[in-house]
Amino acid sequence: MTSEQTAERRSRLVCDPAELRTLFLFEKLTDEQLDWLCADGRIETIEPGLVFREGAPATCFYVLMDGEVVLTKQSGGAEIELVRTDHHGAYAGAWMSYIGDKVEQTYNSSMSVTRPSRFYVLDADVFARMMHEWFPMAVHLLEGVFFGSRNTNARISERERLLALGSLSAGLTHELNNPAAAAVRATAGLRERVAGMRHKLAMMADGKFDPESLGALVRLQEEAAAHVAKAPELTPMEAADREDALGEWLEDHGISDGWNLAPNFVQAGFDADWLERVAATLDGAPEKVFQGAIRWLNYTIETELMMSEIADSTTRISSLVDAAKQYSQMDRAPFQVVDIHELLDSTLVMLSRKIGDGVRVVKEYDRALPPVPCYAAELNQVWTNLIDNAVYAMDGNGTLTIRTRRENECAVVEIGDTGPGIPPEARNRIFEPFFTTKPMGEGTGLGLDISFRIVVNKHGGDIRVDSEPGDTRFTVWLPLHRPEQNQIDTESNAEGQS
Repeated sequence: MTSEQTAERRSRLVCDPAELRTLFLFEKLTDEQLDWLCADGRIETIEPGLVFREGAPATCFYVLMDGEVVLTKQSGGAEIELVRTDHHGAYAGAWMSYIGDKVEQTYNSSMSVTRPSRFYVLDADVFARMMHEWFPMAVHLLEGVFFGSRNTNARISERERLLALGSLSAGLTHELNNPAAAAVRATAGLRERVAGMRHKLAMMADGKFDPESLGALVRLQEEAAAHVAKAPELTPMEAADREDALGEWLEDHGISDGWNLAPNFVQAGFDADWLERVAATLDGAPEKVFQGAIRWLNYTIETELMMSEIADSTTRISSLVDAAKQYSQMDRAPFQVVDIHELLDSTLVMLSRKIGDGVRVVKEYDRALPPVPCYAAELNQVWTNLIDNAVYAMDGNGTLTIRTRRENECAVVEIGDTGPGIPPEARNRIFEPFFTTKPMGEGTGLGLDISFRIVVNKHGGDIRVDSEPGDTRFTVWLPLHRPEQNQIDTESNAEGQS
């Protein structure tokens, strides 16, 4: 709307000090102060339409005298109505101008009028001067409350981040320790098995194998090594039955402690028929040579199993390190355009120890969802808070469901749990700073407040909760297009053309 159009929609009226006194904001002022307000302020009638828009410089303080106003705020790509009122004396606009340039002086919501409405209007700089001259002590108190609350929130928020980081670090250390310890154990065992293979090979050489039998045995060894990687998954009952059968076969063929060897052959996917082929290859060989050949093949299988364990362990370590880098966004720009599923998956990995075995994780991802422009590290903090709260609510047992979808021009992430739900009296306060439903000492009440500020204030999105026993869902809307994304695209194009 142009300034000419705005002027056409407004008409100035005479300011009456007696009428100002009927407004609750001004009822305690002196006659001199009311005269001052009329001299420095003005009465305006504004026709239906937008009065000021969220984010624009806050230039005026408005007090409603007659009519109706609607305050709205952008959230999740949509205009959300906050207040609709015809209350005599309702105010909006530059009411924080007395703090000056210590805070950004912009309108924190949009205001419209639904019918011709009359306002008392005071320019922001005049309102600030009035507050400092008339109520200096009140200004100091209000500034103290504002900055004190902000500093307190920042301090506790920082501490909450450190506590969360400590918890995640402990969990990550535990997760890394398991595969690392497994790799160390497997490496030590592998060294012993290789030494045993060398010893058995020397014994077999002393047994005067004919070249044909030795060649066949080497082929069986290669077959055994290749077979380990393709071993089928067996149920505990199937594995036990096969171990019994192989143990009996080995015992019947004079292999001492065959019951100890049977589990390795079963784990590698072999049965009695395969061992019969080994026996046929060594038909006529001395019993000592036959036993040495079976143990040599067992060493082969064990070494392959251990190398697979080492590969799995090191892959797990690499995956954990990659997840930690994805979670922390180390060496990455603060604002990025990313696959939201990568952020969710990295958070699940980081919280896997806290989630535990009693919680079933269900992922219903819409893979057609386009990349999301966001501050990735801060969004990971949101997912951490929501998932941690869900796991806490379920007390270690239940189903954690994470869904994604597209809704208009927003990416939507839904995190649900099967816990007891949030009490109705707490639901409307759930995003308030310092409000928590956890027992004393178990929560600061800032996790959801931080999440709200990251999603709504930082990303221009929205976050809401729906809850009933057995079904609590936190839903996050994130715009798919943001001004920062345009900057990234511009820089990328410039780099491509250089």
